[in-house]
Amino acid sequence: MAKNLPGVFTAQKKDGSIYYRSSITYQNKHISLGSYETAPIAYAAYLEGTSLLYDTSLGLSEYSRHRVLPFHKWVCLINFRDNQIYFATPIYMRKKYFEYYLSPTELLKFDVDDLFYYSSHKIMRRGRHFFVSDYGMQVNIMNRYGIKNYAVVGKDYRFVNGDDMDFRYENIEIFNTYHGVSRRKTPAGIVFTAKIHINGNYIIGSYSSDIEAAIAYNKAIDILKKAGISKNFTPNYIEKLSPSAYADLYSNISVSSKITDYLRV
Repeated sequence: MAKNLPGVFTAQKKDGSIYYRSSITYQNKHISLGSYETAPIAYAAYLEGTSLLYDTSLGLSEYSRHRVLPFHKWVCLINFRDNQIYFATPIYMRKKYFEYYLSPTELLKFDVDDLFYYSSHKIMRRGRHFFVSDYGMQVNIMNRYGIKNYAVVGKDYRFVNGDDMDFRYENIEIFNTYHGVSRRKTPAGIVFTAKIHINGNYIIGSYSSDIEAAIAYNKAIDILKKAGISKNFTPNYIEKLSPSAYADLYSNISVSSKITDYLRV
């Protein structure tokens, strides 16, 4: 039966059972439309794909659960039709950015600079946790934008326009880049507080810059390790300072007596 249906091909599973593959060729590109249990359904997928590629009145908003093709394939085909570039992931190009569709009603926005990465990496989600599989590992996409795993929205970072699905660089403002450092406003200006968790939270001190607070956090780690605390702390890496500048700040930064006298408390 499949021989008489354009775009439909018979295939066989390992157990010997038959299924049907649907595909289409557009602008010299061969595109798979998926696998289906029956030839008529595979042919319906072919007809739907043809309509999407040639009928510009069909857009993303016309998708419904009654369609044959999965939604991600709708996005791929419509983007190919409108923008003349095919991606295997559900990306739709806009003029200065692109959208990555998780569902018909949920999409993430990214700068064009990130197009190569997300065109070759499928985004998955678990609640508000968005991640990709990279060399067998789950990679949190928040980390690509300087947002640490422990970061708290509103405290450590914010989305400037209020849209927490908009990952364009201009929309992400990082308040706290370093481990153990938080920022707060005071009548005198911005103050950066360094805090470390041992058996509870201990304030290391308050400082005029995030770099000073980050170095104070590192100094506290060193003091605690020398005192025999074996907890696996993560030190801050300060890219902006030369080794000599770091050493000068390190030696002059004061640390709370609650840290230096921790084992005596």
